[in-house]
Amino acid sequence: RNIAAAHGSVVRGDFNAGRKAYKGIELNTKRLAVIGMGRIGAEFAKRAQAFNMSVVAYDPFLTQARADEMKVELASSPDEALKGADVVTLHVPLTDATRHVLNADRLALMNKGAIVVNCARGGLVDEAALKAAIDSGHIAGCALDVFENEPPSADHPLFTLDKHAVFTPHLGASTNEAQENVGIQVAEQIRDYLATGEIRNAINMPSLDAAAFAAIGPYLDLGRSLGKLLARLGPENPDSLRVSYHGPLAEKDTALVSRTVLTSLLETSRADGQVNIVNAPAVAKQMGLDLVESTINAKTEFNDLLVAELRKGDAKYRVAGTIIGKSPRIVEIDRLFVETSIAGRFLIVSNDDRPGIVGVVGTALGEAKVNIANFSLARNQSEGYALSVIEVDSEPPAALLEKLRGTPGITRVISLEL
Repeated sequence: RNIAAAHGSVVRGDFNAGRKAYKGIELNTKRLAVIGMGRIGAEFAKRAQAFNMSVVAYDPFLTQARADEMKVELASSPDEALKGADVVTLHVPLTDATRHVLNADRLALMNKGAIVVNCARGGLVDEAALKAAIDSGHIAGCALDVFENEPPSADHPLFTLDKHAVFTPHLGASTNEAQENVGIQVAEQIRDYLATGEIRNAINMPSLDAAAFAAIGPYLDLGRSLGKLLARLGPENPDSLRVSYHGPLAEKDTALVSRTVLTSLLETSRADGQVNIVNAPAVAKQMGLDLVESTINAKTEFNDLLVAELRKGDAKYRVAGTIIGKSPRIVEIDRLFVETSIAGRFLIVSNDDRPGIVGVVGTALGEAKVNIANFSLARNQSEGYALSVIEVDSEPPAALLEKLRGTPGITRVISLEL
């Protein structure tokens, strides 16, 4: 309804001119795209439905069952969610993958006269592309609480918009109630700890005694890396995460390890980024992701083995690790045996098992001046495919990744940092 600009017209004495200049739109029957259906995104959707808006949502961890429960249409990609949308609201963390998630191409997918809302993180919106889309008339306006650079400069191009725009200085949860509730929650948690020993929302202290924590300590680091790796290898909208413990590890108190795997998985892929070791199970339940834990005392190739597996329908995506000496190591990806460290910059390359591909990969890395620190190769001869886990000293440039992805015989290239 252009409230801010219309207010200005009144106090300037342009009452009649303002009535003619500021014509609003109704939310009734409009299509809302929600990118990121975490707690905040879900609450936004619920409120939009009260205005009779239809809601389409994209979130890689939102299952169809959960979407049906919330009465929202589940999109398989941001592009699908934005196509034909009248309003978009963003509720995702700022990562390399989400930077400029709303760019010129995606703005063009929205209906003419659409509105952009970003109260999540600066950098999610390509601000130059947004300004161009508004100037062209394709996008009607925007509401931004966050900016790519904060504070934004006084001559920010978007600030030339005299209407159809509302800007606030990253107010977020700046309400009297929110500030009061934070204090109450802290007091209640300290009270519970002093009265019963219960620890909630601890940042640097697990709910284990010292001896139990020492026994599983190395597996927490391993579980963290396995969760992050699985998030990149696995599918969107998985049905379940299965964490299993093999060998003597199965006899230890591993609940915190399972939660660490889950937390790392959700932190890497989760929509709103508000995931921690305490709330991860609740977040998973909210998204329809089941956590299944099991212990298997039978011997494996290793003394202990920690296995994490994502499932979606009949498809399974599995990684595993162990402790060799005192060093946590990743030893399996999708049932192919590899051996690599749990920290560093990696390239994971899947390809047909045929001569020449390893050479092509090595040559491409050399030409891009990316040094190889470690190269672990595994293959399934009977099914004719291979997997390379390559630890590198520097981040591979985008051009190198595209070159590898375009190489005949290479089926997947993933760049990640653990």
